[in-house]
Amino acid sequence: MDPMQRKIIEQFCISSGHPIRENYEFPQKLLDTLIFEAVQEVDISKCRRLLIEHAVDYFSQSFPSLKILKAASVTILSSSPAVIPLVPEKTSSLKYKAVETMSFHESRPLISYVTKLTLEGRTDVSDLSLQYISKSCVSLCHLNIKGCIHVTDIGISDLISRCKNLNSIVVCDTSFGINSVQALCSAISDDGNFPCLHSRDKHLNSMVSNLQSLHMGGCIGISELYLQELMSQTQVLKSLCLRGTYLVDQALYNFKGSSLEMLDVSDTKISEAALSYVIHGNPSLKTLKARGCKNLLKGDSSIEKRESRFSSLHEELHAELGKKCKLEELEFGWGFSSFSLSALEPALTSLKTINVGLGGMLGEDALRQLPAICPQLETIILHFQVISDIIVTKLIMTLVELQVLALCYCFGDISMSSFKFPMRNLRKLRLERVTPWMNNDDLVILSQNCRNLVELSLLGCPLLNSDSQQIISHAWPGLVSLHLEECGEITANGVSALLDCRAIEDLLLRHNGPGLQRNFIFHAASEMPLLRKLSLDICDASEGDFDIPNYADRCFLSILKIARCKSQRCAFHLPVPSPGSRRRSVHVETLVLVWNSKNLTRTVVKERL
Repeated sequence: MDPMQRKIIEQFCISSGHPIRENYEFPQKLLDTLIFEAVQEVDISKCRRLLIEHAVDYFSQSFPSLKILKAASVTILSSSPAVIPLVPEKTSSLKYKAVETMSFHESRPLISYVTKLTLEGRTDVSDLSLQYISKSCVSLCHLNIKGCIHVTDIGISDLISRCKNLNSIVVCDTSFGINSVQALCSAISDDGNFPCLHSRDKHLNSMVSNLQSLHMGGCIGISELYLQELMSQTQVLKSLCLRGTYLVDQALYNFKGSSLEMLDVSDTKISEAALSYVIHGNPSLKTLKARGCKNLLKGDSSIEKRESRFSSLHEELHAELGKKCKLEELEFGWGFSSFSLSALEPALTSLKTINVGLGGMLGEDALRQLPAICPQLETIILHFQVISDIIVTKLIMTLVELQVLALCYCFGDISMSSFKFPMRNLRKLRLERVTPWMNNDDLVILSQNCRNLVELSLLGCPLLNSDSQQIISHAWPGLVSLHLEECGEITANGVSALLDCRAIEDLLLRHNGPGLQRNFIFHAASEMPLLRKLSLDICDASEGDFDIPNYADRCFLSILKIARCKSQRCAFHLPVPSPGSRRRSVHVETLVLVWNSKNLTRTVVKERL
């Protein structure tokens, strides 16, 4: 790069960083002089003040080989028909996640080149949007509409029927249901009608038979019968997510694939026998998620006995995994024990993530052996396990590549001595109901040994106070996610120092002291330019409530959750609490507000979200 080009770029960066400017444009000199022929991917995510029209114009001229453009969390994406056609024809992937303003319904000829489209979490995507995509994106191979709650089963099924090249579909937490299953199981050559369920001549020619990835976690609109039919037509699936569906053993016995690398059956009714059956036929499995499967504890299956080699697999599930697979990610709960870990040992030498949930019980001996069995671990998540200082210290000292550590609702006694060792690679830390002794001095020590955290969650640390804010903001100014709940009096005097963590995207403050001002939501959104998600509790409002900002004043905020509690009534005749003392509260409901590019949606739910 010659000195003149370098000077132009430096001047642009200085101009773009000026705090009083609303939007930034690419100078004409930059457009005229710089061409990067080798660049294939550009990411302008979170560049909120960048004029997307000028950005795309610049990309079309300066990156002739561009294939992937990512614009996640961009404020304005123009619907002008003059914008998208300027992207080079080689562009094959577009990712629009949390984009605030975008319209699909314009004439965009070159969108036909798009093969990968991610619209995850966009509540403004409708059936009309899917209809436009199905007509325009004729080359579409991968579609991710996870969390697009306003699309219907009919809309998804119509898109599936039109996009014959799809080999990867992510529809978790949508209305994906029977109509969509019918579209997937219909022969590609027919008119979209669903053939009889037991017709076999269509299996090799249906849409689902060609899918390599199908993620439909949380889709509860599919009956057991249709799930069985869907599984019977799978041929080349490599990644399958059935989390939280009405999955039963027979559906897994119907599974025809032998190429699975990722399987998620969390929170389903499957048994060990059925899960073992799938594992036996898929030796390439690298990721297995089976948390929340209570039937893994049961020995009998409601399905008739299989072949003799599978009839007693209730006791051999983990041995089967140990013999067949080389796992990289493992999530288990019910039925997982120290004996399971021993049986799995041959499969865990390359394990990077382990997540043990409710119902699993590794025991202290197994946890001590974990670093020796899984020397490459990067993520450890433990719920309801028995831990001690010896265990935590060994995990921290031995696993030098550890990046994520979560200790949630665990039993046993740990002290600050567990965290008096440098954890340079640790990026995410969750300590929930395990450190009730933590005070500000302990928090300082933690900050000195975990300098590179980007996510921090503390629950149940009643000795912390308002000075903790300064410790957190000074130690971790680059935090992206911060959750503080039932942490003493951290917010009793309001929130000030925490606002210096300007990179925060996800902030949860609940039951930390009633010092939050009525305008706190607006104040936090304006001070934290990247804040997308905010979770509060009425208990912490100094005036008993919060003002909801209007569309313009919300800045970048897209999800707001406000929980409401009530004082718990006691059956015993105890003294009346003195004024100003903290009463024990129980959750009543949560108000959920979601802003998209068009409107605001309000929902009240009983769950504590």
